[in-house]
Amino acid sequence: MVLAMLAAVCAGVLAPTAMASLATGGSVATGIEAVHAQRRAERLGVPSPDLFLALSPAGTHPAQPPLADGVVAVAAALAGDREVAGVWTPTARENTWLRSRDGKTMLVAARLKKTDGQPPPDVSRLIKAARTAAGGLRVEASGPAAANEEIDETSARDLMRAELITAPVLFLLLVFAYGSLVAALLPVLVAVLAVGCTIPVLGLLAQVTEVSWAAVNAASAIGAGLAVDYSLFLLARVREQRARGDSAQQALSTALHSTRRSIVFSAAAITACLAAALVVPVPVLRALSMAGMIVAILSAAVALLVLPAFLRLLGPHTYAFDPLSRWRRTHHENGSKFWRSTARTVTTRPLLTTALAAVLLGVITLPLGHARLGLADERTLPPSAPAAAAAQHVRDAFAAPPERLLTLVVTGPDTARGLPAYTQRLARVPHIIGVRIVRPAQPANGPSLTGRPSPAAVLLLASAADPGTEQAATVVRAVRATTAPGAVLVGGRAAEVTDTITAIRNTMPLCFLLLACALLTLLAAYTRTIIAPIKAVLVAVASLGASLGILVVLFQDGHGRTLVGNFTVTGTLDTPMLLFTLFVTLALSIDYEIFLLGRIREEYDRTGSNRTAVIDGIARTGRLVSSAAAALALSAAAMGTSDVSLLKFTGLGIAIGALVDAVLVRGILVPAVMAALGPANWWTPAPWRKPVTAS
Repeated sequence: MVLAMLAAVCAGVLAPTAMASLATGGSVATGIEAVHAQRRAERLGVPSPDLFLALSPAGTHPAQPPLADGVVAVAAALAGDREVAGVWTPTARENTWLRSRDGKTMLVAARLKKTDGQPPPDVSRLIKAARTAAGGLRVEASGPAAANEEIDETSARDLMRAELITAPVLFLLLVFAYGSLVAALLPVLVAVLAVGCTIPVLGLLAQVTEVSWAAVNAASAIGAGLAVDYSLFLLARVREQRARGDSAQQALSTALHSTRRSIVFSAAAITACLAAALVVPVPVLRALSMAGMIVAILSAAVALLVLPAFLRLLGPHTYAFDPLSRWRRTHHENGSKFWRSTARTVTTRPLLTTALAAVLLGVITLPLGHARLGLADERTLPPSAPAAAAAQHVRDAFAAPPERLLTLVVTGPDTARGLPAYTQRLARVPHIIGVRIVRPAQPANGPSLTGRPSPAAVLLLASAADPGTEQAATVVRAVRATTAPGAVLVGGRAAEVTDTITAIRNTMPLCFLLLACALLTLLAAYTRTIIAPIKAVLVAVASLGASLGILVVLFQDGHGRTLVGNFTVTGTLDTPMLLFTLFVTLALSIDYEIFLLGRIREEYDRTGSNRTAVIDGIARTGRLVSSAAAALALSAAAMGTSDVSLLKFTGLGIAIGALVDAVLVRGILVPAVMAALGPANWWTPAPWRKPVTAS
């Protein structure tokens, strides 16, 4: 306990420094052509802006300066700031794309400085300085930098509000599940220690790789869920042994002996699920996965090392102060009567029950067939949010909004000579409404393959297609297929989305292969069988498909969105957060499966009857799994009250997945399938069979 408290104090001291080193964004895949195009253009002196300030008259106020004077003043204020790398204004002849159709709105574009391991630029300070310089003009901020900062601030505020609202309800649920006020505080202790110690580790990782602030939220959600799971199963086993007449020390020793292996394999399975996501080259997904892996390992360590120490010292006081004792009807030594009755009913006609559950899950999964992948932008904020409203104003007022521009870098010995004909060919590409040479072909800094410098040019293409649409992807492919006078790199938001989705799709087969191999190996080692692990993975996939199908209906199609709060329907799902939700839901499904299989296998070894083992296992774990899932669902669903649709999507996705898996899958489908398989569940290869000892 003393060592645990010292670790908590050290984590608290290091947490502010660690939080300050976390980054924002990171949803674009690394190593894609669009990123190379952006970096190449920056080396050639054409960086991509990430902050746009739209200046327009603020009514008919006589004190406001002329629009052109306001643009000059704002540009001067930004250019002299230490956090600004470059500024573009519509007063320059080549920046006509920064002027609106009617000339009443002008954009000042800026590129902000970013340093790895350092806090992101203070965008709100820059916006305030621009408004001061603009006098009486209206200044609206948009672009990735403004949107990301507003998303961060809104998410932090919404999460704090959600925690304050759900904390009392969640604590009451824990009191009901754990049986006392004192015991209900133990999972809080496990979660605080595990999550608190995870934050400094994330800060260390941020020194060598990009780690998003969202990783802290991911660690909090996963850590809270695992703290409830591990504490609940350990405490329930202690109560069961105490009800059988064991002393407090004997009950704790027996509970640790029976649950230690399950907790270790659970943490290993969750780590394997999230580690498979590391092959996907998206920084934010990797950061979320690393956070989940770290907190899973630390949650298991705290549950196995610190929690037993508290239980040993608390002794009989662990179950003191139970305000619900007079209403409790469940006999802990015999399991839940409700789940025992359910298991008996399900296993009576296992084939029929399996077929009905499979059909229901299949119907719920059907919408997944038309899922469309994309990347989130400022539309994840409510339409009334300043960054979202400013971006919509730019879309409506400008013929070529910044997000629709494509940046082309052309390099080759014939670039200068072939550029005029190339621009004409590009202008004939469908949905391209403008082509402009930003930087004429000049000798590049580096030598070509022949040893001589190759001329390089930078072009801007204005597209009529919104990024993230199939039309925009078609434009990107058509531009790349156009005959060019040299090597071409295509960048821009549409190219980033297209290349990121392609990169993710290309890595998914390897990701799923690694995931399947890791889970099958771990479950086979845990159960010492072959059939049960295969069944567990297939059932988890069915549960996962149903959860994702519901998310497609709610967030992509927008059906029933008023039930979860209005948000902007973009027609796509943010791919990194969809994958994170997928991996977390799968990890939780395997987590529940491990505790269920462990208890059923224990009863099977004791009785030798498969159906009896299934019924007893469900009876003894059904209430625990449903209580743990309810606590996790309540905590995650609180994120669904956020105004940020990305946070709403993740929270509701995890909540739906936990409930579907705990009720429909663990309570009905799993016992039905295991009853139908009979003793085949426990077929063991010869090398794994325990030798029979003569009596």
